[in-house]
Amino acid sequence: MSVTASPPPPLALYVHLPWCVRKCPYCDFNSHPLRGAVPERAYVDALLADLDADLVEAGTALTGRPLIAVFLGGGTPSLFTAAAVARLLEGVRARFPHPFAPEVTLEANPGTVERGRFAELRAAGVNRLSIGVQSFQADLLGRIGRIHDRAQALAAVEEAHRAGFVRLNLDLMYGLPGQSRGQARDDVTTACALEPDHVSLYQLTLEPGTPFHRHPPPLPGDETTWRMQCTGAEILAAHGYRRYEVSAYAHPGGECRHNRNYWEFGDYLGIGAGAHAKITGAAEAGVVRRWKQARPARYLEAAGTPARVAGEARPRGAELAFEFLLNALRLTDGFAPAQFTARTGLAFETLRPRLEALAALGLLDLGPESVRASARGARFLNEILERFLPEESGERDRTGTG
Repeated sequence: MSVTASPPPPLALYVHLPWCVRKCPYCDFNSHPLRGAVPERAYVDALLADLDADLVEAGTALTGRPLIAVFLGGGTPSLFTAAAVARLLEGVRARFPHPFAPEVTLEANPGTVERGRFAELRAAGVNRLSIGVQSFQADLLGRIGRIHDRAQALAAVEEAHRAGFVRLNLDLMYGLPGQSRGQARDDVTTACALEPDHVSLYQLTLEPGTPFHRHPPPLPGDETTWRMQCTGAEILAAHGYRRYEVSAYAHPGGECRHNRNYWEFGDYLGIGAGAHAKITGAAEAGVVRRWKQARPARYLEAAGTPARVAGEARPRGAELAFEFLLNALRLTDGFAPAQFTARTGLAFETLRPRLEALAALGLLDLGPESVRASARGARFLNEILERFLPEESGERDRTGTG
Protein backbone atom coordinates (compact mmCIF):
# COMPACT_ATOMS: atom_id res chain seq x y z
CA MET A 1 0.00 0.00 0.00
CA SER A 2 1.52 3.34 -0.97
CA VAL A 3 1.87 6.45 1.13
CA THR A 4 -0.93 8.93 0.73
CA ALA A 5 -0.12 12.57 -0.02
CA SER A 6 -3.05 14.22 1.76
CA PRO A 7 -2.89 15.70 4.27
CA PRO A 8 0.90 16.14 4.27
CA PRO A 9 2.83 15.95 7.54
CA PRO A 10 4.23 19.10 9.18
CA LEU A 11 7.39 20.45 7.50
CA ALA A 12 10.63 21.58 9.18
CA LEU A 13 14.07 22.65 7.95
CA TYR A 14 17.39 21.38 9.24
CA VAL A 15 20.51 23.44 8.46
CA HIS A 16 23.90 21.81 9.03
CA LEU A 17 26.85 24.06 9.91
CA PRO A 18 29.67 21.52 10.00
CA TRP A 19 32.65 23.23 11.61
CA CYS A 20 33.81 23.00 15.22
CA VAL A 21 36.91 24.12 17.13
CA ARG A 22 37.91 20.58 18.04
CA LYS A 23 36.15 17.27 17.47
CA CYS A 24 35.20 15.49 20.69
CA PRO A 25 36.40 11.86 20.98
CA TYR A 26 32.82 10.53 21.36
CA CYS A 27 31.32 12.50 18.44
CA ASP A 28 30.19 10.66 15.30
CA PHE A 29 28.37 13.66 13.79
CA ASN A 30 29.48 15.13 10.48
CA SER A 31 31.67 17.79 12.09
CA HIS A 32 35.07 19.06 10.99
CA PRO A 33 37.71 20.94 13.03
CA LEU A 34 38.03 24.46 11.72
CA ARG A 35 41.28 25.48 10.06
CA GLY A 36 41.24 29.20 9.55
CA ALA A 37 38.17 31.40 9.32
CA VAL A 38 34.64 30.11 8.74
CA PRO A 39 33.78 30.65 5.04
CA GLU A 40 30.51 32.31 6.05
CA ARG A 41 29.55 34.10 2.87
CA ALA A 42 30.33 31.19 0.56
CA TYR A 43 28.60 28.71 2.83
CA VAL A 44 25.41 30.74 3.28
CA ASP A 45 25.33 31.22 -0.50
CA ALA A 46 25.65 27.44 -0.89
CA LEU A 47 22.90 26.79 1.67
CA LEU A 48 20.43 29.05 -0.13
CA ALA A 49 21.34 27.56 -3.51
CA ASP A 50 20.84 24.11 -1.99
CA LEU A 51 17.42 25.13 -0.69
CA ASP A 52 16.45 26.58 -4.07
CA ALA A 53 17.36 23.34 -5.80
CA ASP A 54 15.51 21.26 -3.20
CA LEU A 55 12.35 23.29 -3.69
CA VAL A 56 12.51 22.88 -7.47
CA GLU A 57 13.24 19.16 -7.30
CA ALA A 58 10.45 18.52 -4.76
CA GLY A 59 7.90 19.93 -7.19
CA THR A 60 4.38 20.09 -5.82
CA ALA A 61 5.26 18.06 -2.70
CA LEU A 62 6.15 21.30 -0.86
CA THR A 63 3.69 23.70 -2.46
CA GLY A 64 1.94 25.89 0.10
CA ARG A 65 3.44 24.15 3.12
CA PRO A 66 4.69 26.44 5.92
CA LEU A 67 7.72 25.67 8.07
CA ILE A 68 6.96 24.81 11.69
CA ALA A 69 10.62 24.84 12.76
CA VAL A 70 14.15 25.66 11.64
CA PHE A 71 17.08 23.99 13.39
CA LEU A 72 20.68 25.15 12.97
CA GLY A 73 22.85 22.23 14.08
CA GLY A 74 26.43 21.18 13.74
CA GLY A 75 29.28 21.18 14.30
CA THR A 76 29.17 24.37 16.30
CA PRO A 77 26.74 26.86 14.74
CA SER A 78 27.69 29.50 17.30
CA LEU A 79 30.96 29.89 15.36
CA PHE A 80 28.90 31.74 12.73
CA THR A 81 28.33 35.45 13.23
CA ALA A 82 24.86 36.82 13.86
CA ALA A 83 25.08 38.67 10.53
CA ALA A 84 25.56 35.38 8.66
CA VAL A 85 22.69 33.76 10.55
CA ALA A 86 20.47 36.77 9.79
CA ARG A 87 21.25 36.54 6.08
CA LEU A 88 20.47 32.84 6.08
CA LEU A 89 17.15 33.26 7.89
CA GLU A 90 16.15 36.17 5.65
CA GLY A 91 16.80 33.91 2.66
CA VAL A 92 14.71 31.11 4.16
CA ARG A 93 11.88 33.53 4.93
CA ALA A 94 11.88 34.81 1.34
CA ARG A 95 11.49 31.24 0.06
CA PHE A 96 8.64 30.41 2.44
CA PRO A 97 6.24 33.35 2.14
CA HIS A 98 3.53 31.46 4.00
CA PRO A 99 2.90 32.50 7.63
CA PHE A 100 6.48 32.44 8.93
CA ALA A 101 6.71 32.19 12.68
CA PRO A 102 8.60 28.94 13.21
CA GLU A 103 10.63 27.81 16.16
CA VAL A 104 14.22 28.71 15.20
CA THR A 105 16.82 26.82 17.24
CA LEU A 106 20.57 27.32 17.18
CA GLU A 107 23.04 24.98 18.87
CA ALA A 108 25.79 26.70 20.85
CA ASN A 109 28.97 25.59 22.57
CA PRO A 110 29.80 27.49 25.78
CA GLY A 111 33.43 27.60 24.65
CA THR A 112 32.60 29.64 21.53
CA VAL A 113 30.19 32.17 23.03
CA GLU A 114 31.34 35.78 23.00
CA ARG A 115 29.68 38.34 25.23
CA GLY A 116 26.74 39.93 23.43
CA ARG A 117 26.55 37.22 20.72
CA PHE A 118 23.25 35.77 21.99
CA ALA A 119 21.50 39.15 21.90
CA GLU A 120 22.64 39.58 18.31
CA LEU A 121 21.44 36.09 17.38
CA ARG A 122 18.05 36.80 18.93
CA ALA A 123 17.78 39.98 16.87
CA ALA A 124 18.74 37.93 13.80
CA GLY A 125 15.68 35.71 14.25
CA VAL A 126 16.83 32.88 16.51
CA ASN A 127 14.21 32.30 19.23
CA ARG A 128 15.49 29.11 20.86
CA LEU A 129 18.98 28.13 22.00
CA SER A 130 20.38 24.67 22.69
CA ILE A 131 23.58 24.89 24.73
CA GLY A 132 25.87 21.85 24.79
CA VAL A 133 26.88 21.89 28.44
CA GLN A 134 27.27 18.07 28.82
CA SER A 135 28.60 18.46 32.39
CA PHE A 136 29.43 21.12 34.95
CA GLN A 137 32.36 19.08 36.34
CA ALA A 138 35.79 20.26 35.16
CA ASP A 139 37.40 16.82 35.37
CA LEU A 140 34.60 15.17 33.38
CA LEU A 141 34.63 17.88 30.71
CA GLY A 142 38.35 17.28 30.26
CA ARG A 143 37.88 13.53 29.92
CA ILE A 144 35.37 13.90 27.09
CA GLY A 145 37.38 16.53 25.22
CA ARG A 146 35.12 19.54 25.70
CA ILE A 147 36.73 22.96 25.19
CA HIS A 148 34.72 24.80 27.87
CA ASP A 149 34.76 24.75 31.65
CA ARG A 150 32.10 25.16 34.37
CA ALA A 151 32.46 28.94 34.51
CA GLN A 152 31.95 29.27 30.76
CA ALA A 153 28.90 27.02 30.88
CA LEU A 154 27.30 29.09 33.63
CA ALA A 155 28.21 32.32 31.84
CA ALA A 156 26.64 31.08 28.59
CA VAL A 157 23.34 30.33 30.31
CA GLU A 158 23.41 33.70 32.07
CA GLU A 159 24.10 35.38 28.73
CA ALA A 160 21.14 33.56 27.15
CA HIS A 161 18.78 34.69 29.91
CA ARG A 162 20.10 38.25 29.69
CA ALA A 163 19.50 38.24 25.92
CA GLY A 164 15.85 37.40 26.54
CA PHE A 165 15.78 33.75 25.48
CA VAL A 166 12.77 32.09 27.09
CA ARG A 167 13.17 28.97 24.95
CA LEU A 168 16.40 27.39 26.18
CA ASN A 169 17.66 23.81 26.16
CA LEU A 170 20.64 22.47 28.10
CA ASP A 171 22.30 19.28 26.87
CA LEU A 172 23.65 17.00 29.61
CA MET A 173 25.36 13.61 29.39
CA TYR A 174 25.71 10.84 31.94
CA GLY A 175 27.68 7.62 32.03
CA LEU A 176 30.88 9.61 31.44
CA PRO A 177 34.37 8.19 32.03
CA GLY A 178 34.94 7.93 35.77
CA GLN A 179 31.67 9.68 36.61
CA SER A 180 30.10 8.98 39.98
CA ARG A 181 26.40 8.91 40.71
CA GLY A 182 26.89 11.99 42.87
CA GLN A 183 28.46 13.91 39.99
CA ALA A 184 25.62 12.90 37.67
CA ARG A 185 23.09 14.04 40.27
CA ASP A 186 24.89 17.36 40.77
CA ASP A 187 24.91 18.08 37.03
CA VAL A 188 21.14 17.68 36.78
CA THR A 189 20.55 19.69 39.96
CA THR A 190 22.75 22.51 38.66
CA ALA A 191 20.94 22.51 35.33
CA CYS A 192 17.53 22.77 37.02
CA ALA A 193 18.73 25.72 39.12
CA LEU A 194 19.51 27.57 35.88
CA GLU A 195 15.83 27.31 34.88
CA PRO A 196 15.93 26.33 31.21
CA ASP A 197 12.56 25.32 29.77
CA HIS A 198 14.07 22.13 28.28
CA VAL A 199 16.75 19.63 29.32
CA SER A 200 18.18 16.86 27.13
CA LEU A 201 19.74 14.08 29.20
CA TYR A 202 21.75 11.58 27.13
CA GLN A 203 23.82 8.54 28.02
CA LEU A 204 27.30 8.55 26.50
CA THR A 205 27.57 5.83 23.87
CA LEU A 206 30.69 4.61 22.10
CA GLU A 207 29.87 5.10 18.43
CA PRO A 208 31.78 3.24 15.69
CA GLY A 209 34.48 5.28 14.02
CA THR A 210 35.15 7.51 17.03
CA PRO A 211 38.35 7.61 19.14
CA PHE A 212 36.34 6.44 22.16
CA HIS A 213 35.17 3.39 20.20
CA ARG A 214 38.70 2.54 19.12
CA HIS A 215 40.13 3.13 22.60
CA PRO A 216 37.25 2.80 25.09
CA PRO A 217 37.63 4.81 28.29
CA PRO A 218 36.58 3.27 31.62
CA LEU A 219 32.81 3.85 31.85
CA PRO A 220 30.37 3.23 34.71
CA GLY A 221 28.61 -0.13 34.57
CA ASP A 222 25.12 -0.67 33.18
CA GLU A 223 23.44 -0.71 36.57
CA THR A 224 25.19 2.50 37.65
CA THR A 225 24.22 4.32 34.44
CA TRP A 226 20.63 3.12 34.85
CA ARG A 227 20.58 4.58 38.36
CA MET A 228 22.03 7.82 37.00
CA GLN A 229 19.22 8.02 34.48
CA CYS A 230 16.54 7.27 37.08
CA THR A 231 17.95 9.81 39.55
CA GLY A 232 18.17 12.45 36.83
CA ALA A 233 14.57 11.79 35.80
CA GLU A 234 13.40 12.08 39.42
CA ILE A 235 15.18 15.41 39.93
CA LEU A 236 13.80 16.81 36.69
CA ALA A 237 10.27 15.70 37.57
CA ALA A 238 10.59 17.37 40.97
CA HIS A 239 11.43 20.63 39.18
CA GLY A 240 8.39 20.44 36.91
CA TYR A 241 9.97 18.90 33.82
CA ARG A 242 7.89 16.30 32.00
CA ARG A 243 9.70 13.55 30.16
CA TYR A 244 8.16 13.43 26.69
CA GLU A 245 10.85 11.44 24.85
CA VAL A 246 13.59 9.00 25.85
CA SER A 247 16.13 11.76 26.48
CA ALA A 248 14.01 14.95 26.47
CA TYR A 249 12.36 16.78 29.38
CA ALA A 250 10.44 20.04 29.21
CA HIS A 251 8.32 22.45 31.16
CA PRO A 252 4.78 22.85 29.75
CA GLY A 253 5.08 24.41 26.31
CA GLY A 254 8.84 23.87 26.19
CA GLU A 255 8.99 20.79 23.96
CA CYS A 256 11.30 21.06 20.96
CA ARG A 257 8.99 21.30 17.95
CA HIS A 258 11.72 20.42 15.50
CA ASN A 259 12.82 17.22 17.24
CA ARG A 260 9.25 16.25 18.03
CA ASN A 261 8.53 16.50 14.31
CA TYR A 262 11.27 13.89 13.72
CA TRP A 263 9.80 11.54 16.30
CA GLU A 264 6.27 11.96 14.95
CA PHE A 265 7.54 11.08 11.47
CA GLY A 266 6.98 14.53 10.04
CA ASP A 267 8.76 15.89 6.98
CA TYR A 268 11.93 17.94 6.93
CA LEU A 269 14.25 19.47 4.40
CA GLY A 270 17.98 19.22 5.03
CA ILE A 271 20.51 21.70 3.68
CA GLY A 272 24.21 21.84 4.39
CA ALA A 273 27.10 19.39 4.29
CA GLY A 274 25.85 15.92 5.22
CA ALA A 275 22.30 17.11 5.97
CA HIS A 276 19.48 14.56 5.65
CA ALA A 277 15.91 15.12 4.52
CA LYS A 278 12.62 13.21 4.52
CA ILE A 279 9.80 14.34 2.26
CA THR A 280 6.41 12.72 1.68
CA GLY A 281 5.54 13.27 -1.96
CA ALA A 282 2.67 12.29 -4.18
CA ALA A 283 1.16 8.85 -3.60
CA GLU A 284 3.36 7.19 -6.21
CA ALA A 285 6.52 8.83 -4.80
CA GLY A 286 5.89 7.88 -1.19
CA VAL A 287 8.53 8.79 1.37
CA VAL A 288 11.84 9.94 -0.09
CA ARG A 289 15.02 10.36 1.96
CA ARG A 290 18.02 12.28 0.64
CA TRP A 291 21.38 13.27 2.03
CA LYS A 292 23.94 15.81 0.90
CA GLN A 293 27.68 15.62 0.33
CA ALA A 294 29.32 15.28 3.74
CA ARG A 295 32.68 16.94 3.13
CA PRO A 296 32.32 20.73 3.38
CA ALA A 297 34.71 21.37 0.48
CA ARG A 298 32.84 19.03 -1.83
CA TYR A 299 29.49 20.43 -0.72
CA LEU A 300 30.67 23.97 -1.50
CA GLU A 301 31.96 22.90 -4.92
CA ALA A 302 28.58 21.33 -5.75
CA ALA A 303 26.46 24.22 -4.48
CA GLY A 304 23.06 24.27 -6.17
CA THR A 305 23.88 21.43 -8.58
CA PRO A 306 22.63 17.83 -8.62
CA ALA A 307 26.08 16.76 -7.40
CA ARG A 308 25.30 18.21 -3.96
CA VAL A 309 23.04 15.17 -3.34
CA ALA A 310 25.11 12.20 -2.16
CA GLY A 311 22.31 9.66 -2.15
CA GLU A 312 18.61 8.91 -2.00
CA ALA A 313 16.42 6.17 -0.53
CA ARG A 314 12.73 5.30 -0.82
CA PRO A 315 11.82 3.09 2.15
CA ARG A 316 8.83 0.84 1.57
CA GLY A 317 6.82 -1.78 3.42
CA ALA A 318 8.54 -3.26 6.47
CA GLU A 319 11.44 -0.83 6.21
CA LEU A 320 9.09 2.16 6.29
CA ALA A 321 7.16 0.70 9.24
CA PHE A 322 10.42 0.13 11.12
CA GLU A 323 11.54 3.73 10.51
CA PHE A 324 8.23 5.02 11.87
CA LEU A 325 8.47 2.85 15.02
CA LEU A 326 12.14 3.72 15.52
CA ASN A 327 11.05 7.32 15.99
CA ALA A 328 7.52 7.16 17.42
CA LEU A 329 8.26 4.67 20.21
CA ARG A 330 10.82 7.09 21.62
CA LEU A 331 7.92 9.35 22.66
CA THR A 332 6.54 8.60 26.11
CA ASP A 333 3.01 9.09 24.76
CA GLY A 334 3.74 6.78 21.84
CA PHE A 335 1.56 7.10 18.77
CA ALA A 336 -2.02 6.60 17.62
CA PRO A 337 -2.77 3.77 15.15
CA ALA A 338 -4.34 6.32 12.80
CA GLN A 339 -1.10 8.32 12.82
CA PHE A 340 0.87 5.27 11.70
CA THR A 341 -1.38 4.86 8.67
CA ALA A 342 -1.47 8.59 7.89
CA ARG A 343 2.34 8.93 7.94
CA THR A 344 3.24 5.67 6.20
CA GLY A 345 0.17 4.70 4.14
CA LEU A 346 0.46 1.19 5.63
CA ALA A 347 -2.30 -0.72 7.39
CA PHE A 348 -1.88 -0.72 11.16
CA GLU A 349 -3.20 -4.28 11.30
CA THR A 350 0.07 -5.50 9.78
CA LEU A 351 1.75 -4.60 13.08
CA ARG A 352 -0.86 -5.96 15.45
CA PRO A 353 0.39 -9.57 15.97
CA ARG A 354 3.86 -8.42 17.02
CA LEU A 355 2.50 -5.52 19.08
CA GLU A 356 0.18 -7.87 20.96
CA ALA A 357 3.03 -10.29 21.62
CA LEU A 358 5.13 -7.46 23.09
CA ALA A 359 2.18 -6.24 25.15
CA ALA A 360 1.79 -9.76 26.58
CA LEU A 361 5.42 -9.55 27.72
CA GLY A 362 4.71 -6.27 29.48
CA LEU A 363 6.91 -4.26 27.11
CA LEU A 364 4.16 -2.26 25.39
CA ASP A 365 0.95 -0.57 26.49
CA LEU A 366 -1.43 -1.30 23.62
CA GLY A 367 -4.77 0.50 23.62
CA PRO A 368 -7.36 1.44 20.99
CA GLU A 369 -6.04 5.01 20.75
CA SER A 370 -2.33 4.68 21.53
CA VAL A 371 0.71 2.42 21.38
CA ARG A 372 3.61 3.18 23.67
CA ALA A 373 6.47 1.54 25.49
CA SER A 374 5.58 0.51 29.03
CA ALA A 375 7.72 1.62 31.98
CA ARG A 376 9.61 -1.67 31.65
CA GLY A 377 9.69 -1.51 27.86
CA ALA A 378 11.30 1.94 27.90
CA ARG A 379 14.41 0.29 29.34
CA PHE A 380 14.47 -2.32 26.58
CA LEU A 381 13.48 -0.21 23.60
CA ASN A 382 16.15 -1.69 21.34
CA GLU A 383 14.85 -5.19 22.03
CA ILE A 384 11.33 -4.05 21.11
CA LEU A 385 12.51 -2.53 17.85
CA GLU A 386 14.43 -5.67 16.91
CA ARG A 387 11.05 -7.41 16.51
CA PHE A 388 10.30 -5.08 13.59
CA LEU A 389 13.63 -5.12 11.76
CA PRO A 390 12.92 -5.67 8.03
CA GLU A 391 14.42 -8.69 6.34
CA GLU A 392 16.78 -8.17 3.43
CA SER A 393 14.10 -8.67 0.82
CA GLY A 394 14.93 -6.18 -1.88
CA GLU A 395 12.32 -3.72 -0.60
CA ARG A 396 14.90 -0.97 -0.23
CA ASP A 397 15.18 1.42 -3.14
CA ARG A 398 18.43 3.28 -2.62
CA THR A 399 20.68 5.15 -5.00
CA GLY A 400 23.97 6.96 -4.48
CA THR A 401 25.34 9.79 -6.56
CA GLY A 402 28.69 10.43 -4.96
